[in-house]
Amino acid sequence: MKKLILIILAAGFIAGNISAQSSRTQIKIGLKAGINYSNVYDEVGEQFEADGKFGFVAGGFLSIPLGKFLGVQPEILFSQKGYQGTSYISGIGYKYNRTTNFIDIPLLIALKPSSKLTLLAGPQYSYLIKQKDKFDNTTQEQNFTNNNLRKNILCFIGGFDINMTNITIGARAGWDLQNNNGDGTTSIPRYKNVWYQATIGIRL
Repeated sequence: MKKLILIILAAGFIAGNISAQSSRTQIKIGLKAGINYSNVYDEVGEQFEADGKFGFVAGGFLSIPLGKFLGVQPEILFSQKGYQGTSYISGIGYKYNRTTNFIDIPLLIALKPSSKLTLLAGPQYSYLIKQKDKFDNTTQEQNFTNNNLRKNILCFIGGFDINMTNITIGARAGWDLQNNNGDGTTSIPRYKNVWYQATIGIRL
């Protein structure tokens, strides 16, 4: 009986290992959701001080192998970013909270040192679909709001995925390579987004 149990356990381990290895060479499509923690960097504005805030992220991904150890992973995500904090204009202070909704399209190179770990890095295209601002001093809102915003932003993103049978846990860090102002005529505030992302996904 003990030998039979050992044989069954060994067969299960070998089958699981073969399945995990073969998944590295198969095209996989999946869905994922999680949170962003975002802020801004390289900001320019009159006493513009920003703090981070949390937002929602969700979407899909496609894992395309280029061999056992290399692949590409395009994704499409709805991604909330933004910041909060305080600012001063003409000596008058106020608090604000900005939420920006983006469609993010990363195109990531995937390095797969093992079946359990995938390292990812590459460019990202972000398109701004909505912006929501909250102010505690509406008299300053017009001075602060930048209507000449860049909607198409080039970014860079990197991170890793931890892979289980059909579940993947991901962590990313990303930052804009272009600032938010459009043709440069408005610079209150001018900034670039930076964000940290944690997701859990399912591979179909």
